[in-house]
Amino acid sequence: MKFKKVNTISFALLMASMLLTGSCSRDFLTPKPLSFYEPNATFTTEAGLMSAMAIADRHLKLYWATDHNEMLTMGTEYIFSELMVAAATDKRNMLCDIANMLTPTSETSYQNIDRTNSIWYLWEETYKGIMFANTVIHYVDGVQEIDEATKNAYKGRAYFHRAFRYMALVFQFGDVPLVATLLEAPKQNYRSTQRDAILQMITRDMELAVQWVPNQSEVGLVGVVNKGACRMLLAKCYLAIGEYAKAKEQTDIIINESGYALMENSFGTFNDGGEARTWPITRNVIWDMHRPENKLIAANREVIMGMPNRGAEAESFVKMLTMRILYPFVFDNRIQTKDGKQALLNIRRNTGDYNPTYDYMRAFGRGIATFRPTSFQTKALWRVNGAMDATDLRHSSASGNWIRMEDYKVNNKTSTEFGKPLMLFDNGRLLCSDTIRRWFDVPHYKFYLDDPVSEANIVGSDGHRGATNGSTADWYLYRLAEAYLLRAEAKFYLNPGDGTIKDDLNIIRRRAQCTQLYQGAVTIGDIMNERARELYWEEWRNVELKRVSVCLARSGRPDEWGNTYSLETFDKQAGTDSQGGSYWYQRIVHYSMYNKGPIQINSTGNSNPNYTMDKKNMYWPIPEAAITGNKRGQLSQNFGYDGYNAATPKWENWEDAVADENSTE
Repeated sequence: MKFKKVNTISFALLMASMLLTGSCSRDFLTPKPLSFYEPNATFTTEAGLMSAMAIADRHLKLYWATDHNEMLTMGTEYIFSELMVAAATDKRNMLCDIANMLTPTSETSYQNIDRTNSIWYLWEETYKGIMFANTVIHYVDGVQEIDEATKNAYKGRAYFHRAFRYMALVFQFGDVPLVATLLEAPKQNYRSTQRDAILQMITRDMELAVQWVPNQSEVGLVGVVNKGACRMLLAKCYLAIGEYAKAKEQTDIIINESGYALMENSFGTFNDGGEARTWPITRNVIWDMHRPENKLIAANREVIMGMPNRGAEAESFVKMLTMRILYPFVFDNRIQTKDGKQALLNIRRNTGDYNPTYDYMRAFGRGIATFRPTSFQTKALWRVNGAMDATDLRHSSASGNWIRMEDYKVNNKTSTEFGKPLMLFDNGRLLCSDTIRRWFDVPHYKFYLDDPVSEANIVGSDGHRGATNGSTADWYLYRLAEAYLLRAEAKFYLNPGDGTIKDDLNIIRRRAQCTQLYQGAVTIGDIMNERARELYWEEWRNVELKRVSVCLARSGRPDEWGNTYSLETFDKQAGTDSQGGSYWYQRIVHYSMYNKGPIQINSTGNSNPNYTMDKKNMYWPIPEAAITGNKRGQLSQNFGYDGYNAATPKWENWEDAVADENSTE
């Protein structure tokens, strides 16, 4: 059937609530009304519940699509992983020396550290999302016009939104305040609740959600939480608390009994990539699957839940500036030719000598590289069985899916190198003075987005180069490929020798037309590498690495280097040496550019960035503003940061934390 997309702007109540909750205030735990109207009246109707759910749905996609027009939210998740680092080298306080720069007081506003991270946003906005969910849970039983099954469906969706956000909080920040009710008066005596207690609560909630929330075929609206999405989140909850057999059971149901299927052939609408004369695309399933116009159509049987973010009502949607933030900064003189000329120019369509063969700004966008991938992500990650997989469509320049710097041709007609591939060196002489920001590969199939408005306008000083920055775009939350990866992970914890683990990875690799398939025993590293290949800029990479760190410590299973971890000590270590710490830390020191020493570049800002990461950064510091705002209580600071005290009392089970919420003393 053809589903409608959620119109998240259609409710006046939603707009009122966004005005009330959109400030940068620090009182994240203070209850705020979702409406200018009287809540007890507003939320006594199903329309009121629909409005609250709509704002929760919209809020979810903002993690991927917003934060000060630089996509800092997802960028923050990725710079705290082995796949990406901050790259805005013109900013003197770029968050690269994380071990020394990240403190409880550095993260207290939206304007910290030159806006190259979003830790404060991920704290405050996540608690707002929890508030939206709690609003529905609080009022739903009082709505007389709907039956019990419908009430439970609303509760289940609200549980999903709350659990999704707590899953992020406990792996980003560790032990955090548990807010599970909608308070009638401000509360300033919270204490932290232990990570595992919160995980137990959201697991219980998601078990109920799986029972109550309908399948997508019954929901009708695309973008509304459905049963498949609830099963995916429940599987992650089960993994996090060590219930590996239950996690496998949920993924078995998703894969075998829920009507989903991997997309193995081209489908939907073919998008030629904007300027085929500059960069031709050979149509393939990977390209089609990641075009926004194909992600949420009924023909796509792989999508479990997506986030609608495109359509005629432009005010309803948020631009995803992938082509601005995640492509290299190539249009200046820091990339030169052998004869000393600027290698790449912005050639304009509104001039008489326009040559579409070299219109890279129109084909690839106007990148500024706020973030850049690590060399592991662009190169070593793609080796399987000791060999570079030359046919993997997810890493293929031949198909147009992937861009390498050598794929650019010099488009400066005044150079003798005109029409020749870019070169990084000329007889040992470096031709790019800032390789951090200006020289890296791009997974074009993930990041290319149409911008029809700019494409149609060729006037102005820049000639309006098509999809210069990116555009509105539907995005995946969960799809079936991740269910296979979660099942492989569950099998690994149950029995690392299970010969079917490789099958769950290879089915994804075959779809990508890989030559190299896994043989024999599979390590947790193989599983996490395949996640990195398949789910780049879809998964929350930092959260997933830290969740797996807990799973390894809890299960006692070894990582790919043979290390085992203790649940008591894996997150209670400090230092930047290569030994110890968590699995998250080991992935970073093995694969990223952290802790390798300063890098000398020619930049107007950070001339010698020193990328460092500390074992203590396993968890981010609890913001000092949150601690001081909790005036009559004491929140626990994380290990290694100023204010840490192992004796700070915490709730050890979620029931006690919830019971205490109504206490103000």
